[in-house]
Amino acid sequence: MTRVKICGCMRIDDALAAKDAGADFVGLVFAPKSRRRLDIEEAQAIVAALGLPLRELEQPEPPPLYHGPEGDAVEWCRHGADALDRLLARKRPLTVGVFEDQPMEDVNTIADEAGLDLVQLSGHEPWADCLMANRQVVKAVGAPSGVSAREVLVGIEAGTAIACLLDTSRGRGIEMDRDVAAAVAARLPIWLAGGLAPDNVGAIIRDVRPWAVDVSSGVETAGAKDAAKIRAFIHAAEQAGSAVTERRA
Repeated sequence: MTRVKICGCMRIDDALAAKDAGADFVGLVFAPKSRRRLDIEEAQAIVAALGLPLRELEQPEPPPLYHGPEGDAVEWCRHGADALDRLLARKRPLTVGVFEDQPMEDVNTIADEAGLDLVQLSGHEPWADCLMANRQVVKAVGAPSGVSAREVLVGIEAGTAIACLLDTSRGRGIEMDRDVAAAVAARLPIWLAGGLAPDNVGAIIRDVRPWAVDVSSGVETAGAKDAAKIRAFIHAAEQAGSAVTERRA
């Protein structure tokens, strides 16, 4: 199964369209330079429409602690994927606040006031910033042209983010080198973004086999989220993800 994040939702209708189509994550952007940036009131309204934040739900027994080798990013990320699946069993979709090179004090304040479930750091933040967040963190990892899968893997620091988003695009709709992405995804449960759309996400999932795919502009028409494209994207991702799972079985 490949999880899906519909990012850059700017209206309640966008988020509900993602939820109704079966999205696992809904991304709300707070990055200062983004045209999709929300204010607190807008974010609060969207979060409320999707249900209670995780922190307000009844708390289950705590998940088992990580006991893998210290410094092992592969095992750490696999542990993080298991933890995210446990969270998704409690609430779907989870709301993810997207930030870029902002003070962690501001990130935490917005996360609290908006009622976010997770935080995504999409700038050039040091890995140590993940430990300053008051939510679990998805950390974007750049992979510019010419960078090898080994270099990507070596750069990931265990014990920090719960998950890593492989994104060379940074919102520009540029697809990443599939061979590099596939080599990374073969080692750890990576999230993948960049250049995804309903007409190519199936092939990309079959070629790369990411843990999750993340899309924003690829499900928009004239700069606004398109409910039909959201449904088509998630349907294509589900079909491809099911086929990959069957082949692995």
